[in-house]
Amino acid sequence: MADMIRTAEYFKVQVADKPGQIASVLGPLRDANVNLLALYAFPRNRRTQVDLVPEDPAAFKMVAKQAKWKVQGPKLCFLVEGDDRPGALADLTARLGAAKVNITAVNGRTAGQGRFGALLWVKPGAVKKAAKALGIG
Repeated sequence: MADMIRTAEYFKVQVADKPGQIASVLGPLRDANVNLLALYAFPRNRRTQVDLVPEDPAAFKMVAKQAKWKVQGPKLCFLVEGDDRPGALADLTARLGAAKVNITAVNGRTAGQGRFGALLWVKPGAVKKAAKALGIG
């Protein structure tokens, strides 16, 4: 099966770098039945940046507004799903490299049952060029 690659909207929320803060973001989303396609959290400037890829961006924005979160976005990333195999991520990143598209961040993982997934971020000005290199319109 071919990889399924698509653009997806993501939103950035920064929280304190202390226990329970990511749960304080995920709880209201769960309670509002907002499904996440992906989440990536990492330290940034003594805080934690949480990148959230909601299935329904409008529903996410509603929860964020009610919770009074300071949200940045939406911005675009690439969401990849496919059959796990040696070099799956190497092939994708090579296509971007050959097109002279710089990857600003990547997160890849196996998803069980022979599947893998990845998130790829490029600068906003490179999204169209990256989409072309990845074979999506």
